[in-house]
Amino acid sequence: MVNRDVRRLVLIVILVAVAVWGLTVQTYDINIFNFNFSRGDDDGPLGLTLGLDLQGGVQLIYEATEPGVTPSQMQGVQDKIERRTNAFGVTEPVIQLLGENRVLIQLPGVEDVEEAKRLIGSTGKLEFKERLCGGDPNCSEPSDIDLGLTGELLNRAYAGTHPTTGNPIVNLEFNAEGARLFAETTSRISGTNDRTAIFIDDELIVAPVARQAILGGSAFIEGPDFTFERVRTISIQLEEGRLDTPIEVVSEQNVDATLGEESLNRSLVAGIIGFGLVVLFMLLYYRVPGLMASMALICYIILVMFIVKLVPVTLTLAGIAGFILSIGVAVDANILISERTKEELRTGRALLGAINSGFSRAWPAILNSNVATMITCAILFWFGSRFGASAVTGFAITLFIGVATSMFTAVIISQTLLRILAETPLSRFTGLFTPVPGRTSVPGPGRRSQAQGGRG
Repeated sequence: MVNRDVRRLVLIVILVAVAVWGLTVQTYDINIFNFNFSRGDDDGPLGLTLGLDLQGGVQLIYEATEPGVTPSQMQGVQDKIERRTNAFGVTEPVIQLLGENRVLIQLPGVEDVEEAKRLIGSTGKLEFKERLCGGDPNCSEPSDIDLGLTGELLNRAYAGTHPTTGNPIVNLEFNAEGARLFAETTSRISGTNDRTAIFIDDELIVAPVARQAILGGSAFIEGPDFTFERVRTISIQLEEGRLDTPIEVVSEQNVDATLGEESLNRSLVAGIIGFGLVVLFMLLYYRVPGLMASMALICYIILVMFIVKLVPVTLTLAGIAGFILSIGVAVDANILISERTKEELRTGRALLGAINSGFSRAWPAILNSNVATMITCAILFWFGSRFGASAVTGFAITLFIGVATSMFTAVIISQTLLRILAETPLSRFTGLFTPVPGRTSVPGPGRRSQAQGGRG
């Protein structure tokens, strides 16, 4: 039994040591064969990714002004905004669809909201150009010729499969003018290494060759490296360039970087004060179990922060509030265990038996309450994601991670520490473990306590 507890303690020490390493290293990039894993942020404390309200920046919510927009159109709007914000150099932008016709944009580090609105509000431009390769089979130094063939002349672009081979393809359908220009282009380049280059906002999307002249206004693009996911992405990009989906700002928020830093500092102070009060209460009221619970609580904080960095989770002000609240949840589990252990000691059980029985009896209550909290977190996350309430989603994510981790630290770490102490000479003094009126200390962990008339 002791050997099992010692092995468990060694595993806990290794786990916490890995978490400490993961937090002390600001950023890390691990490459093993074709697997790449990188985490950390140069700007955030301990490499944590800070949200808009802590780092400062701009949040915008756009809504499509025309009714009946399709999911592909909104996906195209999202892709266009992502491409533009990446080109603008925004670090860790958050761009997600809300409902059927809205899109949420968060741009950390951006201070000029009007510049951000100009960046997002402009229209994507789809162009087809004739690419001359000059006999170079690799087409390493091409020259592009403007054809006047733009997204306005493209009726439709959609993913499909080749009728013969079943390979994924991108289907194109032009209007009459587009069909004429496309026919002229493919007639010139058919059978050569020259190509039809397709650009959106001057960024090359694909540049296929033409095996023959395409005269009917309908064509398809295929490639040896095409997957169903890629042809879907290309078709969405072409649709986005073809369909100008008007959007307008329905909500805007500008967070000053100084205000974000002040919020972060105050949150840290609040967390330190709350943690200190919890530790003080546990030590004064529960003595040795309170000390073990405090040590488990330190491990809990380290593990939660490491998981937040590992996922990664963008840490917001509301997320910090959820994390601080989860500390209370973690302590609550230890209180249940300590109270159950106290009850077992009052019945005359030996210390080790009381600890085991206290954990087993407290576990159903801990599990039920924490699962109920996690279900609530899932509901809050769904509503926050649905309606663009980033504060709600941040709170739900960190609280969920905290509650899940608290079950591990309370049941595994606290139990392991207490069981090891129960096998030491310190177990002779049960009053140090849990103040039990009416009991004296016992000679060892294997004997039962004896009732006395006074206080133990």
